[in-house]
Amino acid sequence: MYNNAPLYTRHDEVPQLSARAGKVDALYYNHVQTALKQLGNQIRLHIPKLKHLDLILQKDAWIIVDITLNDVPVAAWTLFETKGRNSLHEPIRCEIRFFHYAATMILNRTLEAMELMLGELEEQSSPDKKFNVLSINKD
Repeated sequence: MYNNAPLYTRHDEVPQLSARAGKVDALYYNHVQTALKQLGNQIRLHIPKLKHLDLILQKDAWIIVDITLNDVPVAAWTLFETKGRNSLHEPIRCEIRFFHYAATMILNRTLEAMELMLGELEEQSSPDKKFNVLSINKD
C-alpha cells in the first residue's frame, strides 16, 4: 500500500532502547528511493510471516511498526549518509534504532521481504510497462 498521508514520525518521538551505526546494502537503498519516486512519499508494506508488523518506507527513514500496538515503532533505519555519495553500489551508512529488545532478529528478514514486495508493488502499479535489455556489440 502506498499513500501520500502525513508522514509517520513516532520513531522520532518514542524513546528508543538503543541505537547503533549500521549500513544498508545499496541495492535496498536504491530500490526504496526509486519506488518512493514512482509511488509517493510513503509506502507501507505488510511483512510476510510477521503478521503483526508493517514496514513504513520514507525518504529519510524505514520504520518497522507493531500494528497490534497502534503502530509503535519496533526498529528503524534512519540518518542515511548520502551527502557526497559518488557511487551507486556501495553500502549506505545509517543509524539503526531499536525500540524492542528482540528487534535485531527481524532486520534482515524485513529487508529481504521488502525487496520482493517492492518489486511486486512496482509491477502492479505499471503492468503495461515492458522493459527490454539491449545487447552491446563488442566489435
